[in-house]
Amino acid sequence: MKNKVFIFISIVILLLTACGKNEAGTIGNDLNPNPQKVSLMLDWYPNAVHSFLFAAEEKGYFKEQGLDVEIQMPADTNDPLRLVAANQIDIAISYQPQVIVARSENIPVQSFGALVRQPLTQLMVHANSPIQIPKDLAGKTIGYSSIPLYEAIIQTMVKKDGEDINKVKMVDIGWDLIPAMTTNKTDGIIGGFINHEKLLLEKEGYPIRLINPSEFGVPNYYELVLVGSESRLKEKPEVFKKFLAAITKGQQFVKDHPEESLDLLMNHEDQTSPLELEIEKKSLEILLPLMDAKDKPFGYQDLAVWTEVSQWLFDYKVLSNQVKPEDAFINF
Repeated sequence: MKNKVFIFISIVILLLTACGKNEAGTIGNDLNPNPQKVSLMLDWYPNAVHSFLFAAEEKGYFKEQGLDVEIQMPADTNDPLRLVAANQIDIAISYQPQVIVARSENIPVQSFGALVRQPLTQLMVHANSPIQIPKDLAGKTIGYSSIPLYEAIIQTMVKKDGEDINKVKMVDIGWDLIPAMTTNKTDGIIGGFINHEKLLLEKEGYPIRLINPSEFGVPNYYELVLVGSESRLKEKPEVFKKFLAAITKGQQFVKDHPEESLDLLMNHEDQTSPLELEIEKKSLEILLPLMDAKDKPFGYQDLAVWTEVSQWLFDYKVLSNQVKPEDAFINF
């Protein structure tokens, strides 16, 4: 009789243990009845660069860390930094140069992780264009997307190549980057991404030549970074550490299972901004090596990068005040 009772109890324990885990073998919500709610705002609509987030969500990596992450889209591209600075959201995905500009305006935000470790923006011209190097921009018209950063990029490239920037006509075309090229409104564009606009232009039968700013004096800044308010990063570091742990597993899943990760992404596409699977597949192929921190943890940030980019932005008058680079970011 005692043996039967012991066997029964053992079976119950095994069943309860099994119910407490999800298919991936991680602890589910049964053991985290009150997960920490975390709000995150994307930089743009969901696309391939965000695959690690949806992998972390769908595979239970956030739950494993005791987090309940709400992923939001911005109504405006300025919303993520503005709302995280006001503590209205916990985490924003933004751009390293924007974080530095914010710091120069005494907005208390900090980056706590580099997602895309190199710029995705390059000067784009038609493959048959006579423009081969920045010096060839003299007498030409370049469209840019309303951001002073892109003016600074062209100024740097042209100056490095020994030409007078005053010979280049810069036109603010907002976000009409693709029409500006296909209708020949401009001779080239800056502000389009190699994993988005370039792919879409080539799909429309408009082959593109890229001119890489990093070859002409522009520092290799971090394109996308994770941002929190300085106060919350100090008050609740454990939450951000858990978030990083979860997305590190999410990114590894994306590397190991890119096709399944894209399926998860497509399940989260926003109807106002539909995705094309083949474009996102090519985009992810471009992004994965640019998100790899090599022998450092996923998201690691280098002080030298922050120092170089901060000085460059100041030199080209993008910043209103000098920024202490060590104050603009934190590594956990």
